[in-house]
Amino acid sequence: MAEPITHIQRPTFTDEQITEQKLEALKKQFANNEDALNKVLDIVGELHDIGVLEAADAALQAKEKIAKIVLEQVSREPVTNLLNTVMGATGAVMAADPEQMTKLIKSTMAGVDAGSQFVQEDQKIRVRDLMKTLKDPDINRAIGFGIHFLKGMGKELKESN
Repeated sequence: MAEPITHIQRPTFTDEQITEQKLEALKKQFANNEDALNKVLDIVGELHDIGVLEAADAALQAKEKIAKIVLEQVSREPVTNLLNTVMGATGAVMAADPEQMTKLIKSTMAGVDAGSQFVQEDQKIRVRDLMKTLKDPDINRAIGFGIHFLKGMGKELKESN
């Protein structure tokens, strides 16, 4: 009967043997991916020719100076105001009903198109024309929306003070 295995002896490699194995693996990868490597080298060559690599190297060398400039620019009051405004607007848009927002944006774009057409025609509007247009259901709907929009806006302005 055979003796049970009680100790597994793993082969130990010298640093030289490990390096040789790694080089052999790299040789195989180069051989298997020759086309891809040629393309990468071509791209790197083009980047070098147009100066992108030099610019990237210069940016890396000056990374601390660039970071300082960026931080100074971002911390300026107009930029912080913009960021705060964008964050506030984003929060408001996220709280809005998506269907209502889509409808509002589509109707606004249709209004902009109609307004642009009117401006190109260079027509004049008289007071009597204004009175007639109130009977138009589309205009009446838009004016009603505008009036109620302004009322809601005024309420919110009063409550936020």
